[in-house]
Amino acid sequence: MSSQTSIVQTEFAFHGYGKNYVKLLQVRREGKIHYVKEVEVSTELTLNNTKDYLLGDNSDIVATDSQKNTVYALARQNGISCIEKFALLLSEHFLRKYAHVTKTRVYIEETPWKRIEVEGREHVHAFILSPESMRHCEVHHERDGKLENRFYICDMSKLGTGKPLISAGLKNMRVMKTTQSAFKNFVTDEFRSLPDADDRLFCTVVQARWWFNTSDVNFDKVWEGVKTTILETFAGPAEEGIYSPSVQNTLYLTERSILVKVPQIDKVEMILPNVHYFGYDFGKLSKIDFTGCKNEAVRPTAKPPKHPMKNTEQTSTERDAKGTRNVNAQHRNIKHKGLHINQRDQWATGADLGRPSATGITEGVVILDYVRTCSFTAVSAVVK
Repeated sequence: MSSQTSIVQTEFAFHGYGKNYVKLLQVRREGKIHYVKEVEVSTELTLNNTKDYLLGDNSDIVATDSQKNTVYALARQNGISCIEKFALLLSEHFLRKYAHVTKTRVYIEETPWKRIEVEGREHVHAFILSPESMRHCEVHHERDGKLENRFYICDMSKLGTGKPLISAGLKNMRVMKTTQSAFKNFVTDEFRSLPDADDRLFCTVVQARWWFNTSDVNFDKVWEGVKTTILETFAGPAEEGIYSPSVQNTLYLTERSILVKVPQIDKVEMILPNVHYFGYDFGKLSKIDFTGCKNEAVRPTAKPPKHPMKNTEQTSTERDAKGTRNVNAQHRNIKHKGLHINQRDQWATGADLGRPSATGITEGVVILDYVRTCSFTAVSAVVK
């Protein structure tokens, strides 16, 4: 081994920091009628210099506690009409207030409260948590049009204009239908053990995300419309339903329908993990007579899969000049320090894993470890 000191030249591929999971409940009282909006906000700022890292000079740092205070102050001053508009407000504030902030990233989740109904009438000040689905949004904004391909799974050619990149979505929406679903005529070889299913129970937990091509849009109306489209495509007409030959086909038809109905959306991504219900072997209960029993009893799996690459159908569809096209990228599973990270085209997708706090370097590809923290600092280093 050489006694000479090795010199490694590095550059910052990304440097940012912010505040995660700022919880806020806004209450607006208009006489007897009260309104609530509960959110969880995460902010991220990138500065125009790295002197805090290189020299320990903190003079340009907008403290994460200050970012938290900003969330509360702007909510108090302006209210939260919808989470997308509030994310835009926060992003624009940081860029306007601090000239040395070059990029912002704001992610918001909304807690699904709805009014309690009493004798068919909505209560004026009482609410019930209704976790049918979780609404979320994300805004990326950069000052000079040079945003990096770090977390994004959208079309990066849309960036570079200095305009905010806005996405919205829903998750944790569990749906089921008990017929009109099949899976058959797939590859038959020496490894196949699964029989054809002409009629099966179809259950999934929907995750969907879409990217806007404008900020001039009714975000609430679009979110409700996308949710309705997902449910209608899954279920079909109320009296007879709709046939699904595969999860993949249902997923693609849903995405295409969203793009047809909402011209303000450029791209949709959906993830549909299979939630299995297995038949139960009643043959081993030979002493019990089940003749004439019309009830079915099946065995649910313990929990739906949480990792987006396990038992999952996933695809993306985006708009182009001729209509829509499927742009599902090839995925690679990378295992690093016991954590699986879904990586596409050499940028990592953050999803709900939190923000990056440490990095590893493998053959020029930056691999990020994710941890849940209240405050974070993220640095990516690339070997030159």
